[in-house]
Amino acid sequence: MEDNSSCCSTVAGSSQSSFLQRTLERFSFTQTLRLRAEEVAPVAVIAIQRYLSEQTEGQQPDSYSYDVTVTDGVWRAKCFVSPRLNHLVHTNTLRTGTDVSITQCSFVYNERRLGHGYIRIEELRCGAQPSAVLPHIHGVSSLPVLVRHGMERSVLLRSDVPLQVSRKHYLSLWNNDDPEGDVWTSGCPSSDTVLDVSRIALLSSLESSYRNPWKPLPLLVKILHKSRLRYYGKFGLKIDYPYQAYFEVADQSGIMSLVLWNDLCPEFYQRLNVGTVLYLQNYTLKPSYAKRSRPQMDHHRMKTFNSVEICLNPRNPGSIITVVSPKSVLPQWGLPEVSYQFSTRSELDQLNNNSACDIIGLVTFVGRVERVKNKGNNGPEKYWTYRWVHAVDGTSNHPFILEVFSSSQPEVFRCICPMTYLVCTQMRVCKVEGSLPYLTSSCETEMFITGYHKGHSYVSDPRVKSFIQWTKTLKDNIILQKTAVGGHYCYPHPPQTFTQSMTDASAQVPLVAVSDLKTELETLQYREHKKLAIQGQITAVRYMHIPKTTESHGTKTQEVPDVSADVCEEAVPDAHGHSSVAEQALAQSLTSPSAQKISASSRKRRIQLRKVTQSSLNCTPRKRKAGQKNTEGGPGHEENVNNSESVEVQDVEQNLQLPNPTQDALSWQSSSWLKQRQEVSEHLCQGGVYLDSVSRRFMFDEKNVLLQWSNLQPGHWTPEQTTDTLPPVVCPGYYQVTILGINKQIAVDAAYFPVVSSVEPRAVGLPLDPHGNTMLSCLSSGFVCPLSDSAEHNDATLPEPEEILATAGELEDTHVVCILDLCSLGGDNVEVLINKVYRVTEVSLD
Repeated sequence: MEDNSSCCSTVAGSSQSSFLQRTLERFSFTQTLRLRAEEVAPVAVIAIQRYLSEQTEGQQPDSYSYDVTVTDGVWRAKCFVSPRLNHLVHTNTLRTGTDVSITQCSFVYNERRLGHGYIRIEELRCGAQPSAVLPHIHGVSSLPVLVRHGMERSVLLRSDVPLQVSRKHYLSLWNNDDPEGDVWTSGCPSSDTVLDVSRIALLSSLESSYRNPWKPLPLLVKILHKSRLRYYGKFGLKIDYPYQAYFEVADQSGIMSLVLWNDLCPEFYQRLNVGTVLYLQNYTLKPSYAKRSRPQMDHHRMKTFNSVEICLNPRNPGSIITVVSPKSVLPQWGLPEVSYQFSTRSELDQLNNNSACDIIGLVTFVGRVERVKNKGNNGPEKYWTYRWVHAVDGTSNHPFILEVFSSSQPEVFRCICPMTYLVCTQMRVCKVEGSLPYLTSSCETEMFITGYHKGHSYVSDPRVKSFIQWTKTLKDNIILQKTAVGGHYCYPHPPQTFTQSMTDASAQVPLVAVSDLKTELETLQYREHKKLAIQGQITAVRYMHIPKTTESHGTKTQEVPDVSADVCEEAVPDAHGHSSVAEQALAQSLTSPSAQKISASSRKRRIQLRKVTQSSLNCTPRKRKAGQKNTEGGPGHEENVNNSESVEVQDVEQNLQLPNPTQDALSWQSSSWLKQRQEVSEHLCQGGVYLDSVSRRFMFDEKNVLLQWSNLQPGHWTPEQTTDTLPPVVCPGYYQVTILGINKQIAVDAAYFPVVSSVEPRAVGLPLDPHGNTMLSCLSSGFVCPLSDSAEHNDATLPEPEEILATAGELEDTHVVCILDLCSLGGDNVEVLINKVYRVTEVSLD
């Protein structure tokens, strides 16, 4: 909270240079509650915060509302974003670290609370370049908070709570699983209070006690497993903090589930960890929820009580939770030790599908963070965030392939990087036809990297010790050559046959009409990934050659999350037995304190339409500003971003796309395409390869910028965010493929970005059956044969693009099914990549 006297003393001397102060004063002078800007002055976006919307009588609200904090360098002001502008947040057009110009705003009083009101932004222009305001500010958090005269004493206006006062807390910007805001406490000291353990209840007695009247005796238990947070907020729910978290706790008699409810989650969730001992009073019991997932706990060799679960509630009755200091835990209490079930990569093939295991590995690849919508959710829409990781342990030629979802550990999830040691617990085995087995997160998965190992009993596990010994045989420079960060990555690989099931639609890639594909492209949100299938004919292919001198110019305009400078700074020991940075980092993390932590309505995206008279071979993705009229041969029909609010997006292209290919591009088109394109009503020209599509080799000097680039846009700007330019990208070129829908009414452009090197992350697990390098066989297999052993794509054995295109004639009038990967990269940039092409002979009905 800011000091009111210091704020007021600043007003007189700063009003002449403060756009925000002048705007607020105009509301008083003009006696109006809505203003259009008299001047265009940029303000920097330093925070965007999300929360569940208030339900308005007679209206269907957008699922979530957003508060944005801006600064002009003199004042900070938290403003409410009009729901009509929410799409700018959904697409990451309005984002932290950039400047915006507010062109219309209003002042909203809370009619049910005295002294509470806020600025509502109704129209604005968004910039894409890094903020010009922020570099001139020293200490953004020390700037005074701007409030209207008469509201200076409002605690709410200066607190980390939403402007709409019916909500008490913020949600993480991109998912609902991560703790967000000052309300979440952590690191509180455990209790050294002398406990009366003479009269306690054993877990084995609770099942029988539940059926009879009873007065609960205290419990003394140890946490063996911890789930991620679950947010269950919805409209009309009168609970301030609708959270729950499951823990598996044990005493000498067995294991039982414990549920932490509501207000207790912000207070205790981050304090309760695996191995923590709890003394519990005023708990309640209820029948277990049968449909929830449970960790696999056979390795504990203890009896599990599944019929009831322990509930800790903030009231009725208010549970008393005592976190026992480790030094106060006595052996005579008989609490079990925490145990793990580590598996090596060589053992993975023998594990059953859906079985659980713990792993430790050296990270070699970290994919970009993407989002997927929770399809089973009945309330407000929810997204999961996830990324793909490769890690090696020296027991196999193949890495662990890990699909890791956010586990309510944002400080760890953001900092996973190559050359770090990663521990993942309770990972589930997934076996899919045609791909190597991979591991995916469960609700109980936890992840640990350097700085977070201290205090965990796995540090003494024989498998962990063996892994550390193996790393001493490695050389940093050799491992670094096999590392990568970011870029397009999708796993598992499609099966050899495309099967459309008539009974189980969830077990397949959905086959959609091309007209539905347009809707999917329009409604994608930032970093949302979807996999879809369409059927039709390939009518044109063009090879887009990228010069070898390509630099990642302009990428510094993409603001990316802040990363602690030292959390992941490590390497691998050399072969002479000397501890390198990596071994020292891990050893230190096992014995020293933790390292520094890192501090709806969907709008119609302007899908690029093209007049049917334009040649498809000359169609490349182009961007235009909102509201810009189309010219002859332009992208398509004029579309107003919002009927009632003006939005101008400046430089929405963000320099994301690779530089223009060479003009002498190689191409092929079917003999019938010249006539067919006259009959096409729409041509969706989204296909293309962007800078964000291509992974980059990891380098310690570039670690911060690479991690920021591969993470999601942060909700809060910090000075640690770098605007350094990304290292050069190695991309020889890609194929632009035009697919004509089966009914020949709509065409879509998609990029085919073949795997050409065995060191690419996408090559792992790819079926490498030899093929003839025809255009169709490359599209079907996903790679050019044989794969090069070099990351520089200069192997002389690789066929030239013109050789591949010379065989494209077999695509003529060929009915195919195309698997497409869609991902919104922010703004209007949507990645549309061909994952696999099936011939009709490779399709079956089940």
